[in-house]
Amino acid sequence: MPQYTKVEEMMVRNVAYATLPGSRDEVLEILKNKHVSGVPVVKNNELMGIVTRTDLLKNPEEEQLAILMTRDPITISPEQSMVEASRIILNTGVRRLPVVIGNALVGIITLTDIIGAIANFNIMQPIQELMNGKTVVIWDMTPVSMVGMIMEMAEVKAAPVVNLAKEVQGVICDKDLINMSVIEDYTEHSDMSAGSDEDEWTWESMRDTMSLYYSVSRIRLPDSPVSEAIKLRGDPVIVVPSTTVSDAARKMKRNNINQISVLSANNKLKGMIYDFDLLKALV
Repeated sequence: MPQYTKVEEMMVRNVAYATLPGSRDEVLEILKNKHVSGVPVVKNNELMGIVTRTDLLKNPEEEQLAILMTRDPITISPEQSMVEASRIILNTGVRRLPVVIGNALVGIITLTDIIGAIANFNIMQPIQELMNGKTVVIWDMTPVSMVGMIMEMAEVKAAPVVNLAKEVQGVICDKDLINMSVIEDYTEHSDMSAGSDEDEWTWESMRDTMSLYYSVSRIRLPDSPVSEAIKLRGDPVIVVPSTTVSDAARKMKRNNINQISVLSANNKLKGMIYDFDLLKALV
């Protein structure tokens, strides 16, 4: 039973992590290669913070890991239960909990780990009772760069993609955005005056100016249509409102996704069911 399952039985012990001092590019490489959405940040094996792909997308021009990361992240001990971990995740909105003994990082438990456990239970509650009703729909010809802005403004990590016939083509998520992102280097130009506003003998037309050129690096999303980001996945994964919690969890686990489009009996989009929603069945 979930209330008796301890965190240490489920946590990942071989944790992918970033170290201080570090850079955005190093973190981006870890996220892409390890197929994770966030990693702890450590120094001398002690937990210093956590950095996620959302942090990278919200701060595309920042390169320093110490600035990008969230300090003093929410943690959990190995002896606490899966239900306690679920409650913390549901109440705080985080997707991962570093597991610590003292301040030493010994593992990590993620929302995906808990969904995998729910898939093995027999929770018969229908998902329609757990849907939160917040859905942002994206037209399949919308440029990916615009999708990133829409999702950030709407504060959603995933959105169903539909065509002009309002048929669901798939789902775009922040993981897709990170995988499609590129690091763009460019040069900024600035003119600085050698004069001072307090100098009454210095007129605007007479001031000497000094041109400065400095290098800037940022994460850039392509302008290609979002349909290109989802076309290689095959048919979209869908469920109906009467699908049970454990069945939905099994589909998420099998397809390695965090959300599923919910369609009515006549194939009309009803909304989305997220992995966060499924935690409500536990807590």
